[in-house]
Amino acid sequence: MTRRPILLAAGGTGGHLFPAEALAAALAARGESVALVSDRRVEGLSARFPGDVHSVRAATVTGKGLIGKVRSLAMLGVGFVESALLIRRLRPRAVVGFGGYPSVPPVLAASLLGVPTILQEQNAVMGRANRFLAGRVSRISTAFPKVQLTGAEAAEKCVMTGVPVRPAVIDASKTPYSAPTADGALRLVVFGGSQGARIFADVVPGAVARLDKSLIDRLEIVQQCRAEDIEKTRFAYDAVGARAELRSFFDDLPARIASAHLVIARSGASTVAELGVIGRPAILVPLPGAIDNDQLMNASAFVHGGAGWLVPQTSFNPTKLAELLRTIMAQAPDLADKAGKAANLGNADAAGTLADLVMTTAANQ
Repeated sequence: MTRRPILLAAGGTGGHLFPAEALAAALAARGESVALVSDRRVEGLSARFPGDVHSVRAATVTGKGLIGKVRSLAMLGVGFVESALLIRRLRPRAVVGFGGYPSVPPVLAASLLGVPTILQEQNAVMGRANRFLAGRVSRISTAFPKVQLTGAEAAEKCVMTGVPVRPAVIDASKTPYSAPTADGALRLVVFGGSQGARIFADVVPGAVARLDKSLIDRLEIVQQCRAEDIEKTRFAYDAVGARAELRSFFDDLPARIASAHLVIARSGASTVAELGVIGRPAILVPLPGAIDNDQLMNASAFVHGGAGWLVPQTSFNPTKLAELLRTIMAQAPDLADKAGKAANLGNADAAGTLADLVMTTAANQ
């Protein structure tokens, strides 16, 4: 007889799906059956997820006007019915939510049907979907000792586990940091997802162009760009003789991070967690206007730990970045210290710790 599964519910972006994928791998390694539910963006994940993948309807309820909000609420209502039917069919032993509005219908349906429920909050500020669900769930897994906007009642349910990271990140963390020499090559990896890649394509090549030729010759750049930005970015680097590998997507990004001396990135929770586990220093540029400033809080925690630099987007321009790169490259061997401090912030066993919490919660209710 097949064991009843643990059902994971997550939003359709990497920031929510990567931790879910990591927990799924940890549970599957223990012989547990797992399944994933999200919106229709995840219907192509079956090949890499160690269990069945399901989709339900969901929508955000913010910023669309009254008619848009009504439609979104109706969509969430349909998603709730679909989730309830799915839960009755699968009879999961527990449901784990990873944030994002697609996680709301399954976690809410599970809590109302008496299924043990756990939230995983990756950020230093609790997201809106998780805040809505926090009072209804059994336990809350966090990445920080204290999470803002949790609420007193929900805070009592919190257990710090860290952010689960993918097996590929664990593999990449086995690569030791090799500090650059004072006048040797400096490997720079730049990425930022669909929302972050455009500004990096606008700013980083211009900053490199402002460096002395001796510094440009030391740089080895790997950069994620939007497909429509690749040609202009390549032209900008070619114009100053900079070595750069550009792609719209790197399917081996953890390994690329491990090969880096320095990273430039946004500061989503999964990015910061992966930088910590792999142990690489970074210049972090929080996404402005992110709900509740979660990226700013994530970056602040990383920088407070001595692992890098925080540059607000209002200050992220070619001139300022060139100044920072000159300073960093003049003291390149010191990057090893920041890499070590980044590694001190990482928790490679977060997926295992969360798996322990899930199994305990499932067994106790």
